[in-house]
Amino acid sequence: MAQLLHTMLRVGNLERSIEFYTQVLGMKLLRQSENSEYKYTLAFVGYDEESTGSAAIELTYNWGTESYDHGNAFGHIAIGEEDIYARCEAIAAAGGKVIRPAGPVAGGTTEIAFVEDPDGYKIEFIQMSSAENGLG
Repeated sequence: MAQLLHTMLRVGNLERSIEFYTQVLGMKLLRQSENSEYKYTLAFVGYDEESTGSAAIELTYNWGTESYDHGNAFGHIAIGEEDIYARCEAIAAAGGKVIRPAGPVAGGTTEIAFVEDPDGYKIEFIQMSSAENGLG
């Protein structure tokens, strides 16, 4: 059986990104490694240990690179949440950027919200009561 392990995001400031994902989104820093020969550092964050089958986000910092062009192909990361309304309030109170307040999708009943990380990546929160149904 296959398993989704992680999604990799290139970040311009590793400490800032770790702080956002751990302090603002409530994830844990699962592991971190540095490769001095090739000048990069990796940090894996997630809500649970990878050994439990939980997917993680790999934050890749290429030393000396402060920003990236995201292009137009990548959309967002989706996270299921029991109460997206409270989560958005907590994110905003912690200094996070809520770019689409919690509420139903246009033309449907699924409740979603969007936030943006320090590098501009979009993160969608989906109310767990409707997350398995997809958008609509």
